[in-house]
This record gives sequence, structure tokens and C-alpha cells, in this order.
Amino acid sequence: MHSRKPFFIFVALLFIFGISTSIYRSVEHNVPFFPGKQVQSWSVEAKVMFNGTDKPAEASLSLPQDPAFDVLAENATSAGYGLNISEGEDRRAVWSIREASGRQSLYYRVTLVPTGQLSVDAEEKPVTPEPYLWQVTERGAAEQIINDVWERSASNLSFAQQLMSVINDSNQSQNLALLLSVNTRTQLFLHMMQSKGVPAKQVSGLMLEDQRRRQQLNPYVQVYQDGEWVLFDVENNKQGRPENLVLWQHNGLSVLDVTGGSNSQVNFSMLQETRSALATSIDMMMNTDSLDFSLYQLPLEEQSTFKGILLIPIGVLVVVFLRVIIGIKTSGTFMPVLIALAFIQTTLLTGLIGFLLIVAFGLMIRSYLSQLNLLLISRISAVIIVVIFIIGLFTLISYKVGLSEGLTITFFPMIILAWTIERMSILWEEEGPKSVMMAGGGSLFVATLAYLAMSNTLIQHWVFNFLGIHLVILALVLVMGQYTGYRLTELKRFKPLAGDK
Repeated sequence: MHSRKPFFIFVALLFIFGISTSIYRSVEHNVPFFPGKQVQSWSVEAKVMFNGTDKPAEASLSLPQDPAFDVLAENATSAGYGLNISEGEDRRAVWSIREASGRQSLYYRVTLVPTGQLSVDAEEKPVTPEPYLWQVTERGAAEQIINDVWERSASNLSFAQQLMSVINDSNQSQNLALLLSVNTRTQLFLHMMQSKGVPAKQVSGLMLEDQRRRQQLNPYVQVYQDGEWVLFDVENNKQGRPENLVLWQHNGLSVLDVTGGSNSQVNFSMLQETRSALATSIDMMMNTDSLDFSLYQLPLEEQSTFKGILLIPIGVLVVVFLRVIIGIKTSGTFMPVLIALAFIQTTLLTGLIGFLLIVAFGLMIRSYLSQLNLLLISRISAVIIVVIFIIGLFTLISYKVGLSEGLTITFFPMIILAWTIERMSILWEEEGPKSVMMAGGGSLFVATLAYLAMSNTLIQHWVFNFLGIHLVILALVLVMGQYTGYRLTELKRFKPLAGDK
């Protein structure tokens, strides 16, 4: 006996691969599983200002490169300036001009989308910093505080936590008051961490708040602990990173450098926006060149065509289930799928009425043609022409009486309708009108269920955005193709065996 094991292994692989690719697409490219999902984005504008000195000028602004936010779109503008955006570890926008005079204003705008990745992993273990060289007047006070806190800690993280608490203690000691008179809290914290050889670096961050203007970057300190950089807001005595904080500069370099100008400064304005999650993921894939195997790289006309084509497997799945498992008879194997596609264009009620009218008139014409004893090819050709004539007539009548819904009847597949009329006519002659009603009614019932499945917004979203779903459908069709038991509609034959108890 032939083993079925390879078949079921193949089906299982199809199912697993289809599900896996769909999950990968959702996780890696942030394609939402549900249509209509919205995401929040931030539009941030940096305004660089300086006074020109009638000389060549160059302004270099650090750009955000934060794992917690994806850059959806960015642009920089300023009339008369050349612009270059350098990539690499330190992304910067560099404006240049041959002569700058008077007050200068340069603009950089970026749209940021949160990724939810608030933790910052270290790519490699940082180098132990050189001990900070204190001024003679500060050394004794600093060493006393550092040694005291060091004794009460067990790791880099606990040392940083204890040290931040001491620096922000309302009951300042004389030593701490002396150090804070010449250092900010953030600077003092960083110097003390470095004095003990703890990897720490200062970063600049921007708190994102809706409709805020003229905001400045705030200083923070990142401390290395077990492969991760932990953020400390020393000025506010807080540990951890809030969701609305974007790290603008984290390489220890300056945020803004200006040559050929004076009194330079940069401030930020921001606005929160709501965007479609699907549109956002598409834009992000375009930015990262990840659309190579996506239907979104096709022109819009081809995308529209594929949105209809990719619904056919759903209709096929419905037909296979209803015919193989339930046992519903239809006129033609996959004619209901094509009728369901037409229903999507015409709406269900209009499609049902149009289908019944065309088939009814077609059967009357076909009954006359059967009396002429024509050859099959001539008879089918005549039916096709009659179907086209009927569709044209109904469309014209609908237009005359002002029924715009009737104009969509042209979406019906004419060749399929002609063959349907031919099959029903032959079935009428061989088995009678009851069989025609059963086959025609079953076809309309299956087409209606297929239409309901194919017109579902969630299913339309899945089949177009997660192509792996089609492998799952193929696996289900193959499994149902192995079914050789009784159809559900055949079980009524065994009712007399149950008897009356």
C-alpha cells in the first residue's frame, strides 16, 4: 500500500511555511494583521540659527539614529544652501554656503515612528574609560563621596543608582555643594562614574510632547551593565527611558557645529500624528528597499488586478469544502467562484437578480435553439451572442430608468454564463426541472458564501499582504482532497436505519 506519510509531511511543511512567512512579515516589517490599525508618529522640526559673518559658512547638525524610533521620512531645506546628509555611525546634515550675512535659519524635519525597542543593547563591550582628572580643589571632596558610595554598591548599576540618589539628596553635604558649584548634576555624575572605571557616556535626548515649540535637548547618561546601556536622568533623579524620549545624539559628539558664524543655536518643534499602520509599514519598506518580494512594488493598476486575483483561492477553498465535505451540487465546478467575483463588483442583491434574469432568458432562447438541431459549437456560439445581447439590453434598460446598479451587470463572465445555460438546458432535457433547480440553487448558494468570504475586509487584507496565507489554503485544499467519506448531505440516507425508539 502506498504510504501517505510523504504527502502529510509535504502538507505540514506548506502549512508551517505559510504561517511562518506571515508572522515574519508582521514582526520584521510591522505589517498589521488587522486592517484599519493606526499608529502614532512624531513630526519633529529642528531649526538651526546663527549670525553670518560675510564669510563662507558651514553648519553641521547631528541627526537622530535611535533604535526606539524608525525614520519614516526626512528632509532639510534652506534657500541658497548646499546640503549633504552623511550616513554612518554619526549621521549629520551639513549645510554650506559661499557667503552668509545676517541672521541665518536652517530647517531639518523628520517623521519618527516608535518601534517599542526602548532598551539599548551594546554591540560590544565598551572600553574602560580613563579616570577623570579632578581639579585640585575638587579631588578630595569627590574621592570621599565616590568611595563612600562605592562601598554601598555591588555592580555598575547599583553604583549609578546610589550615586544619583546622593547627588539629588536635598540635604547636601559640604563636599557635594562644592562639586555642584562648578559642575552640573549630569556632569558630576558622569565624572564620578568614570573615576571608578565604569563605562558611561553622556547622550542628548528630546522629550516628545504634542504641539510643543522651541524645545531644547536634555542631557542624559547611559551606564553599561551586562551588555545593555541603562539610561539615567540625573537632573530629575530618574532611571529608565520613557517612551516619548528620542536620543538625538549618543556618540559623545557635539549636536551642532557652525563655522563662519556666531551665536549659533538649535531648537525643536514637534507634532504628534496618527497614521495608518499599513501605509507606515509600506513607507518603511520603501525606505529600506524591502519591497523586492512585495506586491506593493508593482504599479497601482497591477496591484488592483492582483487584489482581485488573490481572492480566487478563498473562493476555491469555499467551493472545495462545500462540495467535498458538505456535498452541495453546483452547475460547473468553479463557476460559483467566478460568479462570486462578479458579485463583488455588482453587490450581492444586484448580482443575484442579474444572474437569474440572464439565465432565465438564456434558457428560453436555448430551448428554441435545441429545436434547430445545431452543432454544439454553433449552438454555444449562438448562446454566447444571445447572452451578450441580454446583458446589453438589461444595461440599457437600467440606464434609461435610472438604476445605476444595473450598469454593473457587465462584470458577469459571459463565456461562463453561456456554458452554464448550456449545461442547465441539457440537464433539463435529461433529468428534468428539479435537477436544474437543485444545481442552479446550489451554485447560487455556494457563490453567495464565496462572495461573503471574498468580500470580507479582514480576508482581503490577509491574502494581499501575507502571501504565505495562500500556502495554508493550498495545504487545506490538499487535505480535503484526501477525504473519501460520506458527504454531510448523504447522511440523510441512513436515517431509516436509526428507526423509532
